[in-house]
Amino acid sequence: MKAIAISVAGGRPTAIECADAIIRLANEMGIAVAVTDDAPALVPKRVTTLDHAEMVITIGGDGTLLRGVRLAVPLDVPILGVNTGRLGFLTEIETTPDGMARLERVLCGEYAVEERLALQASVNGEGAHFALNDVVVRRGAQSRMAPFGLSLDGELVAHIASDGIVVATPTGSTAYFLSAGGPVIAPTVDALGIAALLPHTLFARPMIVPTSSTIQITCDSEIVHANLETDGTFVSDLSSGDLVTVVRAPRPVKFARTGDHAFFVRLEEKLQWGVPIKRG
Repeated sequence: MKAIAISVAGGRPTAIECADAIIRLANEMGIAVAVTDDAPALVPKRVTTLDHAEMVITIGGDGTLLRGVRLAVPLDVPILGVNTGRLGFLTEIETTPDGMARLERVLCGEYAVEERLALQASVNGEGAHFALNDVVVRRGAQSRMAPFGLSLDGELVAHIASDGIVVATPTGSTAYFLSAGGPVIAPTVDALGIAALLPHTLFARPMIVPTSSTIQITCDSEIVHANLETDGTFVSDLSSGDLVTVVRAPRPVKFARTGDHAFFVRLEEKLQWGVPIKRG
């Protein structure tokens, strides 16, 4: 490996310290480093540009990795997450001696690539907003609950009185979609999930649809203001009559893996899957 890019959770001293250690390791191995502007203290250590990077390494939590994905996908390179955050469900490496040894092996080229599908959203046919986890259309803070129209491949599914609608990938099924009552979708399943947010009905259930689907969400005439969000980040204001279209993104996200990525083991470790409330 000749060059890497590093994206850091700039406000966290532990992340800055870890990034500094990785930069020193890369320098010792003769690997050029590009540093994003998230951490100004590290920018002087930048010796190459992002377009030369063969891998993006994020240092922080899941939010930092989700931002790093938007660097890695256009470059068509793998992403590796180093966890210095709270949960780190999407990250691959912890800041332990064993974790840093695994990171060194990655820099030597010893890793596998796992591809995860992503989403792309547009508003009234314009824009291409990328998301690894989910696309959310939700009512604005000043708007009352009103129906959102949901269509699948041109067929009207329902008008759902709710706070909004979330469309999730299998990767995102353990994030906001899970909190909205959606099921966990194994990463190898070629499917998307759709769920209403706080629906005002007894019968709005989550849906699982093919990844080939064209999902359209309309803002009802009663809606004064709504938001479009991708991976928890606001991307666009929406008004009455606006149409949001969600499809599978043309490029997947490539994750660098250092061993067997046991999905359900990680669910148990990180989200307490199958763990009794009371032990003993």
